[in-house]
Amino acid sequence: MKLDDVTISKMIVEGFTKDFLDYMECDVAIVGGGPAGMTAGYYLAKKGKKVVLFERKLSIGGGMWGGGMMFNKCVFQDAAKGILDEFSIRTTKSSDGYYVTDSIETVSTICSKAVQKGLKIFNLISVEDVMIRKENITGLVLNWTSVMLAGLHVDPLTIRSKCVIDATGHAAEVAKIVVRKIGKKLNTTTGDILGEKPMWADIGEKSILKNTKKCYPGLYVCGMASNAVFGAPRMGPIFGGMLISGKKVSEMIS
Repeated sequence: MKLDDVTISKMIVEGFTKDFLDYMECDVAIVGGGPAGMTAGYYLAKKGKKVVLFERKLSIGGGMWGGGMMFNKCVFQDAAKGILDEFSIRTTKSSDGYYVTDSIETVSTICSKAVQKGLKIFNLISVEDVMIRKENITGLVLNWTSVMLAGLHVDPLTIRSKCVIDATGHAAEVAKIVVRKIGKKLNTTTGDILGEKPMWADIGEKSILKNTKKCYPGLYVCGMASNAVFGAPRMGPIFGGMLISGKKVSEMIS
C-alpha cells in the first residue's frame, strides 16, 4: 500500500470537522479535563447524555499525573473505592481506609473508559466566554489555546449546551468569567467567588460534596472548582473527592 500525504491530511481534517460540528449542540459541556470533569463525563455519557469536554492543555488529567510532588501515586479514601472498582483501576489497600493507585494507570483508565462510554473530548481548546440568554448560561465561547497564549486577535466560535460544568480546578475559570462579565451574581454568600482556603484534607474532602452544585443558572461546579467558588480548603494529593464530586454533579444534572 502506497501512503499518500494529502489523503492522510484530508482524513484528519474531515474527521475532526465532523466531530466538532456534531458537538456544537449538546446536552452538557464540561470545561476542564481533570479527574472530576472526566468522571462527570463518564457518568453523564453512561446515562445517555450527549456530553463534550474541552481541555485547554495538550493532555488531560489535571494534577493527577504527578500524584504528590511528582511522586506518581494517588491516594483515595474508602468512599471512592466503588468508583475505582467500576473503572477497573487497581488499588493497594493501605492503612485504615486508604487506597493507593498508580497515577498513570488512573488517569489513562478514567479517560479511556469515559471516551468509550461516549464522552467526547477536545483538547487544546480554551473557553474565553460564555453565552447567557435570559440570565441562563446556554453555551460556551471557544478558541484555540495557542491563539490565546499568543495573544492573537482571532475571533472565537460558539457551541450551545443545555448546561455547563466548571471543572477547571483551583482557577474556577468559568465562574470567574461569569463574575467578570455580569457582576457578582453567583449562588454564594457574596455573589462573588469566595476563594479556596489553605490545605486541610479532612475538611476539604467533606466540603467538596456540599459545594458540588449549581452556582449560576445553567452552570454547575465540581471538583476543586467547587471549593474555590464556595470558599473551602484545598485538599492536596488525595483524589477521592474529585471522583465522588464528578459522579454527584452527573446525578444532579441527570
